[in-house]
Amino acid sequence: MLRRVARFRQRRRWVVEGVALVACLVVLISYLSTRSGPEPGGDQAGPGGVAAGAARNPAPPVADGRTGEAGPATPGLRPRQRPPSPDPTPSTSAPAPPPVKPGSPALSVTRGEMPAAVDLTAVGTRDWVHWGARGGGSTIRKRAGSGEIIDGGGAGKRVGWDGNQEYVRWSDGAPERSTNGSSDGVYTCGAGNGFSLAIAGSGEPRTVHLYAGIWMARGRLEVRSSTGGPVSTARLEDPYTSQSAQFTIRFTLPKGARLLVSWTVEKAFTSHCGNVGLQAVTVR
Repeated sequence: MLRRVARFRQRRRWVVEGVALVACLVVLISYLSTRSGPEPGGDQAGPGGVAAGAARNPAPPVADGRTGEAGPATPGLRPRQRPPSPDPTPSTSAPAPPPVKPGSPALSVTRGEMPAAVDLTAVGTRDWVHWGARGGGSTIRKRAGSGEIIDGGGAGKRVGWDGNQEYVRWSDGAPERSTNGSSDGVYTCGAGNGFSLAIAGSGEPRTVHLYAGIWMARGRLEVRSSTGGPVSTARLEDPYTSQSAQFTIRFTLPKGARLLVSWTVEKAFTSHCGNVGLQAVTVR
């Protein structure tokens, strides 16, 4: 009788322990399943695989510093300190002409940096003209020069100024005989406006130096013969401030023909008088 009671108690203890073990296993499995899921408040990938947190707080865009438009004017900059153009237009010229027979027309144009100081007497051995010494309408010419340089006017009002970054000097001028250095010149504002010049042909090779500049503009130099033929062009551009250049024109034209030169504002980068300027021209 006592053995039977003992066996019954042992079986009941096994049953209780088994039920407790099963309950512990259920609790453990439930706990592990909750830990394997995402934590509350965590970022989950949304459509396209983008994390929800990243969508709520996108990184700020990075600016590349380019707007495609001309920046503010900085007139105090000197030519060799000027910033680069966001959309530079390189100087262009006509292709090198093939060999020509003696006496046949020839024409070429190149652009270079204007020297800090130019001696017009030394460079313009045949003729030279300087503009702006006494205002927009004044000129000084080489005394006893050949008279090959003809000022044809041009569209727009000429305005004199004395702020050129480069200087010119001479010792054989008229009406002003000489000067050690002049920063004078003339300019005209607005697209389509500019200067027109002509150089008389002589049948001999000639070299013309044109000392010109721009301010917040693109200037276009166009050179052609009065008798027809190809047109040579060159450009100078600075959307930010001023820039000067020396244009070198080499040509041979017969007597009676003329080299026609126009220097105009092709594009103004400001409504406040984007312009082309003219300081001097020489012939040798």
